[in-house]
Amino acid sequence: MPPVKKASGKLCRDDRVTVGRGCRKDVPRAAHAEWKPPKNRRDPISILAESNKGRLQNLIPIRYGRMAKSPFTFLRGSAAVMASDLANTPTTGIEAQLCGDCHLSNFGLFATPERHLVFDVNDFDETHPGPWEWDLKRLATSFVVAARDNKFSEAEARNLALQVAHAYREHVRECAAMAPMDVWYQRMEWQTVIDELQSPKDRKLAEAIAAAARKHVIEHLYPKIARSEGGHTKLVDQPPMLYHVDVDDMGQRVREALAQYRQTLPDDRRVLFDRYHLVDFAVKVVGIGSVGTRCYILLMMSVDNDPLILQVKQARRSVIEPYTRKSRYENQGERVVVGQRLMQSSSDIFLGWMHTRRGRDYYVRQLRDMKFSAPLDRGTPPLFRHYANLCGWTLARAHARSGDAAAISGYLGKSERFDEAIAKFAAAYADQTERDHAELVKAIRSGRLESLSEE
Repeated sequence: MPPVKKASGKLCRDDRVTVGRGCRKDVPRAAHAEWKPPKNRRDPISILAESNKGRLQNLIPIRYGRMAKSPFTFLRGSAAVMASDLANTPTTGIEAQLCGDCHLSNFGLFATPERHLVFDVNDFDETHPGPWEWDLKRLATSFVVAARDNKFSEAEARNLALQVAHAYREHVRECAAMAPMDVWYQRMEWQTVIDELQSPKDRKLAEAIAAAARKHVIEHLYPKIARSEGGHTKLVDQPPMLYHVDVDDMGQRVREALAQYRQTLPDDRRVLFDRYHLVDFAVKVVGIGSVGTRCYILLMMSVDNDPLILQVKQARRSVIEPYTRKSRYENQGERVVVGQRLMQSSSDIFLGWMHTRRGRDYYVRQLRDMKFSAPLDRGTPPLFRHYANLCGWTLARAHARSGDAAAISGYLGKSERFDEAIAKFAAAYADQTERDHAELVKAIRSGRLESLSEE
């Protein structure tokens, strides 16, 4: 990877654009089209096995079972595999704060503290500074893989990758011309998305998504997962997806960790947090790539029995850290929280982190709180194109908050040369994903790996 370009410094916007344009000499935009697995490419199954170290081993079969369903679910669970591959691709050396696991299902809706419904990146387990191209390549690839899963034509799949790259390039250029404060305050309101849809059918779907997101709140969730038992409120076991742990000192350990977490909250949030007390906690299995990492939900209640449910999720080192540089944050939960605040237009008021006596790092947020990913498994190509535009726009704004939009824009230019390169890369890496998925299925069938289907 080329050395990081220090484009910002005291250079004006025009000079930074020139710095970015100069990067084309070392890394032509067409070079991003290339993907050929190197002869010494690491075995993807071995990478997955290595990433399982330290996870709850009884949950690993669920992880493999979820990944084996399709090439797209494999892509979702194999951020470590793609990070290893992206490290062998050309980069400009211009950095931004990365999502690190940037695929289309890691974008979606959630509520701002003001209770507005916005669209943004919403998963930051792998966030870390790195080459801006890596997020964009993974995002474009995810659209091609998802398009194939939905039986779209290759032309339609290619157009989605082009749309992602085009939206990113255009909005980076817009951000480059904006004042830093204007970029920081920019966000995508879901109502704006609805208003811009031309098709009545698509508008109706977007409104249904908004309605579903508004039900993803504590008032709707609490009655489904908790019940009163002997005068005490408890979470309801739903094994293997939600279950209690039988460890003698676990309650004390959770309370110690919560006290530490409280110290990471701003003073005003501590006042709100102190109105609740812990009544129960349980293990919860989440996601695909996250399966096996420790995740708990904590049921908190006010004195008047108003519920608050927090999700406490283990944070491990980012999968892209080995290919960049060591994180400046010793606590990986803090790394996730800072990365989220850098990239998101607005973040959960209860974001915080902790370190347990067992030596594990965690980050904390509210469970759900209108967090909702668009159901695209039955989406049409036009709807996917609109979604690709949203994701490309959003990623550009997220990178512009921490990276140098002027330098990136100078490199990208106004032509579609870079867009074409990304589309070619996405198709080639989608082929790679399909081959890797087939290897996973083969390993499961041969008995090399154990999987568990939830169907």
